[in-house]
Amino acid sequence: MALVKRKRESSLSPSSSSTRQPKYHVFLSFRGEDTRTNFTDHLYVALKQKGIITFRDKEELKKGERISELFKAIEESQFAIIILSRNYASSTWCLDELAKIIKCKDEIGLEVLPVFYSVSPSIVRKQTETFEQAFIDHQERFEDNIEKVETWRDTLKKVADIKGWDLHLQNRHESEIIQHIVKGIMEKLSSKSSSINKNLIGIKSMFAELIPSYLGFGNNIYMIGICGMGGLGKTTLASAIYYEYSDHFEGSSFIANVRERSEKGELHKLQQQLLDEILEGSNTKIYNVQVGDKKINSSGLRHKKVLLVLDDVNHKDQLEKLAGEHDWFGLGSWIIITTRDEHVLVQHGVLKIYKPNGLDDNDASTLFYSKAFKKEQPEEGYMQLSLEVIEYASGLSLALVTLGSFLVGRTLEEWQSALDSFKNIKGDIYNILKISYDGLEEMWKEIFLDIACFFRELKKNHVIQILENYGFNAIIGINVLVEKYLLTMDDNKYLGDDNEYLAMHDLLVEMGQKIIRFESGGKLGKQSRLWLIEYLHYVLENDMFPTKEACST
Repeated sequence: MALVKRKRESSLSPSSSSTRQPKYHVFLSFRGEDTRTNFTDHLYVALKQKGIITFRDKEELKKGERISELFKAIEESQFAIIILSRNYASSTWCLDELAKIIKCKDEIGLEVLPVFYSVSPSIVRKQTETFEQAFIDHQERFEDNIEKVETWRDTLKKVADIKGWDLHLQNRHESEIIQHIVKGIMEKLSSKSSSINKNLIGIKSMFAELIPSYLGFGNNIYMIGICGMGGLGKTTLASAIYYEYSDHFEGSSFIANVRERSEKGELHKLQQQLLDEILEGSNTKIYNVQVGDKKINSSGLRHKKVLLVLDDVNHKDQLEKLAGEHDWFGLGSWIIITTRDEHVLVQHGVLKIYKPNGLDDNDASTLFYSKAFKKEQPEEGYMQLSLEVIEYASGLSLALVTLGSFLVGRTLEEWQSALDSFKNIKGDIYNILKISYDGLEEMWKEIFLDIACFFRELKKNHVIQILENYGFNAIIGINVLVEKYLLTMDDNKYLGDDNEYLAMHDLLVEMGQKIIRFESGGKLGKQSRLWLIEYLHYVLENDMFPTKEACST
């Protein structure tokens, strides 16, 4: 009932963005037979435990798909750590990979960090010892393509001249060196995230209000709430704080979508996530919330200075199970709770509550122009219409982004027509968001509704496979929704997970479900989708399913 088979429709592929948005923090390049089960594995685990998203080649990949996936991952990374070992140069896979890394360094700014594991920079540069024999073999094998071999030689020389870590000369334990590498990556990421956060529109002024008025660096335990209506940017603010300051703490965890996951009976899984992330791979297994209470209380968290974000909380029970008391956490800890319901915070004894007011006129204009015109100022002739749209959005960041993406590239006449239609509807947030939904093709609308009801937080590739099986052009459709800011990709869903997950703002989810209820006239048995198990039970028990003919329309 939820998904009915539809005839495939053709559609133009949406234009791709020229802006590089890294998917991985780190790409690991290594010779499997030398280091996969020792140094590389230990480094990968250490990076993963610190929340550094790392791509590591999977042995089970087929050769045909392996090189294309590797190249794509290199392009989508911020850093490449190259672990140069004795047999690195004997692998043509490694050398092709290395050539791609250097190309990305020159063309898109990929930062390259070599680790000279069992060879010196001099051996790599001059290609002596095992590297010399490797190239003798390559020259014989590729005698008809000697240019390829010379490219590999030049690439190795370039890598040897890059400052990195020379384990060949250091008389230190590997674990100590790995911690030094991880610390270096974290410092580089911290400096990058700092500049990113400062560029988030409206965030800088909120930071100034929150710190140190609500959050400080003393020995107190700071538990604060960020409270307000949906669309104000509460999650964005909490995320910015988390990524700006997480390296100041002994452990950190960002628990997203608490309300939705609790409604699915996953509160114990959130307790598990909290322990796994803060205690870095805890072996504790939690099967219910009662066990979770005891495990969190006895886990040693009270001796750790932690940063914990609980996003979109709507019930006091969620707080009691995830952040029961101040003394659950060590001195200097920050516990940040986002919610639409101030009473939940009051019930839990949260004394400091920050209420964002929405964006001021300057920030609202900057955000809207960036989405509608892709620059800081509107096109000639669009100023007055832009100001009217900005006023209509009332400082709500989600509304500004949605309306801007809806109007981008449209003519003055289309803008005026859209603005007239805005004035004819009630200005609540759902109606504002629905404007962008109404502008979609029918197939994209169906994909949006299916994701809103069933597929948020699932793996992108898995969802594409399901939707394609039901006749959708899912890859294009998902890209369209991303371009319209009706859908985003979440690369941090689980620490160290290389998959992309579908993410959708909770207001957009609620809007989609509201549309379905409206289309069915409020009758559960006529809804095109049933997303809660109690809905399905009720319809089955009361034999309320529509006819087959109704389902196929």
